Amino acid sequence: MKKILLAVLSMGLLSTGLMANDIAGTWVTIDDETGLAKSHVNIWVHNGVAYGKVTKLLNRKPGEDPDPVCNECKGESHGKKVVGLTILWGLKADGDEWTGGHIMDPKNGKVYKCKIKLQDGGKTLKVRGFIGFSLIGRNQIWKKL
Repeated sequence: MKKILLAVLSMGLLSTGLMANDIAGTWVTIDDETGLAKSHVNIWVHNGVAYGKVTKLLNRKPGEDPDPVCNECKGESHGKKVVGLTILWGLKADGDEWTGGHIMDPKNGKVYKCKIKLQDGGKTLKVRGFIGFSLIGRNQIWKKL
């Protein structure tokens, strides 16, 4: 009986761990204004908290710095290269969404509250950055790489 109970508990913990990692991986960010792919962001989950880091910049315009730094960022992110910068942090699973975190726009250094949700069977990620209440904000759809 103990072995059966242990097996059932182990399966439950394993499936919870797999569900928590559904958002993990590399995502292509899509600019909600231009529709262009802007970057790759790697999302990982550590101790039930999700984080995301820029790993590559895409579709750089002629004359744009190919390896920019975040001069508008505050605190420890100020002056750091955008590639390698953590722009997503503090998200925790809340039902079928990840909430309670923050996202930073490395273009202007502004930090917004954030929530994310998998869509299309895990192929896309709806990312919502907002100020105050979720009603005042904007969405981006990121695609799984």
